[in-house]
Amino acid sequence: MNKHFYIFRHGECPFNITGHIQGQKFNGALTANGRNQAHSVGKRLRNKKIEVIISSPMRRALETAKIVQNYINVPIFVDHRFIEVNMGIIEGMHISLAEKRFADTYALWRNPDYQKKNIRFTNGESKEDVRKRIFEALNYYANTTSYQNLAISGHGIIISQTLLNFNIRNPNVENGAIVHIKYNHPQWEYQGFITE
Repeated sequence: MNKHFYIFRHGECPFNITGHIQGQKFNGALTANGRNQAHSVGKRLRNKKIEVIISSPMRRALETAKIVQNYINVPIFVDHRFIEVNMGIIEGMHISLAEKRFADTYALWRNPDYQKKNIRFTNGESKEDVRKRIFEALNYYANTTSYQNLAISGHGIIISQTLLNFNIRNPNVENGAIVHIKYNHPQWEYQGFITE
């Protein structure tokens, strides 16, 4: 039986504009543009027969999920496995400063090559850590719940690491992007981005 997952990135928040690295410590709200992006997500998902929204606990993801909820009228549950990546010592730092102070590590982190999956900053997670917890959660919902159509409110790395699982290298996922994946036991299949 096919199960459909629609994973969307939260709307824009202040650090997306200023160029600072968010991670798990920054927990800001959406900007006006971010709220508009969240409304766009809701409009694109309203005819997908969504039964539940699973959200990262971060404020920006939850706020996006609540706006989307207005369009599809389903419950929201929080799952910490979809939280933003822990960027360790560079959280809150401007990207230009991180590139200067941690040039080699930052360049490797930004590299979408799967071989760079275990790069991490001090006290932070690797991309492989993130991918493991994402698919632990996805497999849980695919195999232990009766939901057929699920939406997930998360972060750019949630989508980029999901895509990398299908050998799709897309490290820069835009705010408000939605990717559709399908589960047909025991296989996951990439279906594409939902643009309208």
